[in-house]
Amino acid sequence: MKKIIAGIFIVTAIIIIFAGNATAAPSSALTDGETAIVASVTDGDTVVLNDGRQVRLLGLQAPKLPLGRANFIEWPLAKESKSALDKLVGGKSLQLKYGTTRIDRHGRVLANLYLPDGTWINASMIGQGMARVYSFADNRLMIAPLLQLEQSARGKKLGIWGNDFYAPRNPTQILDEKYQNSFQIVTGKITEVAEVKKTIYINFGENWRDDFTAVIPYRSRAAFTDAKIKPKDLAGKTVRVRGWISEKNGPMMELTHPEQLEIVNNNDSR
Repeated sequence: MKKIIAGIFIVTAIIIIFAGNATAAPSSALTDGETAIVASVTDGDTVVLNDGRQVRLLGLQAPKLPLGRANFIEWPLAKESKSALDKLVGGKSLQLKYGTTRIDRHGRVLANLYLPDGTWINASMIGQGMARVYSFADNRLMIAPLLQLEQSARGKKLGIWGNDFYAPRNPTQILDEKYQNSFQIVTGKITEVAEVKKTIYINFGENWRDDFTAVIPYRSRAAFTDAKIKPKDLAGKTVRVRGWISEKNGPMMELTHPEQLEIVNNNDSR
């Protein structure tokens, strides 16, 4: 038996959305960094500062451009996303604010960006529908408010949410091999939660050997416990999970932190 449990996220941040999609939110959990000027925009989630450093915006994934990669097919609305970020920060002075991990494996700086007026750039991109929430276990601060903004943008079909390429899939759709090795959002009802050799499995179908499954590995269980999540209580609930799809007895998604899973209300199947 291979199906498992998953986690749920608890929204604890307050979000204030101002006109023009300029978004501000509490940032006291972050560590204040330096002020710098944006020299150029690489794509919808990456900028280069005037000191040469490359900054990857935390908490989001924008549509991808080829950027010199051979045989890479440009994602829909990639140019529009880059243009939106350039409009927000191009040539402007802003403050970097850090979460937990500050440098990624590519040597890029990981940060939240704020304009002098308090505009939170990461949230602005999500709120405009120009990116989707994308989080990691070692950089979870501020994800809850970004998820709320994404839900609003998705409901209004803003930006990328008007394009089927980014639409949340159901557990049956995700069985298609074309979704292998891709980042996806999957919404569905949990049929069973099981624990096998300290690993928790969330099943979204009756046949665990072939159907979609979300997995919480043993090393990640503490994060769900700390969030007061009881995996077995999720059986029968409709949830939205996000992460990379791999293949193991059918399509599988590993959940390493609670923010990857949301409980879906009956009136919200998006």
